[in-house]
Amino acid sequence: MTTVKAFRALRPVAGYEAKVAALPYDVMTSAEAREMAKGNPYSFLHIDKAEIDLPEGVSMYDPAVYAKARENLDRMTAEGVFIEDESPGYYIYRLTMNGRTQAGLVGCASIDDYISGAIKRHELTLPDKDADRIRHVSTLNANTGPIFLTCRPHERLSALLARRMAEAEPLYDFTSDDGVGHTVWSMVGVTREIEGIFAEIPSLYIADGHHRCASAVRVGKRRRKENPHHTGAEEYNYFLSVIFTSDQLRIMDYNRVVADLGGMGTDAFLSALMEKFTVKDAGGRVKPAARHTFGLYVCGEWYRLTAKPGIWDDADPVSRLDVSILQNNVFAPLLGIRNPRKDKRIDFVGGIRGLEELERRARTDMKAAFAMFPPTIGELMDVADAGLIMPPKSTWFEPKPRSGIFIHSLG
Repeated sequence: MTTVKAFRALRPVAGYEAKVAALPYDVMTSAEAREMAKGNPYSFLHIDKAEIDLPEGVSMYDPAVYAKARENLDRMTAEGVFIEDESPGYYIYRLTMNGRTQAGLVGCASIDDYISGAIKRHELTLPDKDADRIRHVSTLNANTGPIFLTCRPHERLSALLARRMAEAEPLYDFTSDDGVGHTVWSMVGVTREIEGIFAEIPSLYIADGHHRCASAVRVGKRRRKENPHHTGAEEYNYFLSVIFTSDQLRIMDYNRVVADLGGMGTDAFLSALMEKFTVKDAGGRVKPAARHTFGLYVCGEWYRLTAKPGIWDDADPVSRLDVSILQNNVFAPLLGIRNPRKDKRIDFVGGIRGLEELERRARTDMKAAFAMFPPTIGELMDVADAGLIMPPKSTWFEPKPRSGIFIHSLG
């Protein structure tokens, strides 16, 4: 069983929600965040990426950044931008993008479920990014962005959310600048029903937000040690989450760009690829439409790559992933990129940015680009269930829940 707890949300006063809501802090650079928040003093980026309010060049990990984030949260609260609900509750958060909708339950998941493995991960985290979010959570004394969780389809959960959306008026209903619709409903008086539903759900899976999740757990464990009167009911034992059933989710491609061809010229590189892939001149952009196919853009030309049978292990849920096929048969042996988490010769481009961005990168600061076919949510769950880890930057979920709509105070 898993635990999802009601909480007293600190959230925008009606009328401010569209101004406050912002994309997660880790999908943009500081420069992009400055531009997004320009002219909007209420953007949650002033809290999640507070370096935008300090002189350019200040490190995003500078102590002044966290102090500024706390100052900005306190300022907005004092100005009446945020209010805290009087009693604990749950919420429904529905996202609409290009005609598709997904509706999830907002509540607080248990750090004990993460520790026990009932909340399953599929990515490793990086120490510097963990340290950043630990300091952010500790300084603000709050979870400021929801962890994006998923679970296998559950009829009672879906029926409960559908019934409430049909019967109640939304708290918020707005469209963000990128065209994504955001609708929120309050759910009170259903605590026992929701607790009963999650008692039937054995596992939750992290879809997005591994660093935020790991840091929330670290903060909670640290506060347990510091609190001689710890009971287990304190808010630091839980972290802000939005949970969608897996049948609603869409994973987009997460593409790769590389800075060199391992010392080879283009013709030699293409020839080397032919040992493990069929390589065909595509005559135009390639957006892969099936597993084990890839687009390659190099020297102004697109090529279609198809992995030859036998270069992956179907019994291994990690080996059969397209990101693994590319890593194990191209990046490591041909380009010498053995640790893509740390090697500066490789970068990752979310599919939401389109093939045009791959071409731009390959023409400017990089040498070649690889367009991917996205993994399925089933593949993600298979990896997590096996206790394994996907290669870095394997999944890109859209639409992304916004930060700032809900804040969970740690008390």
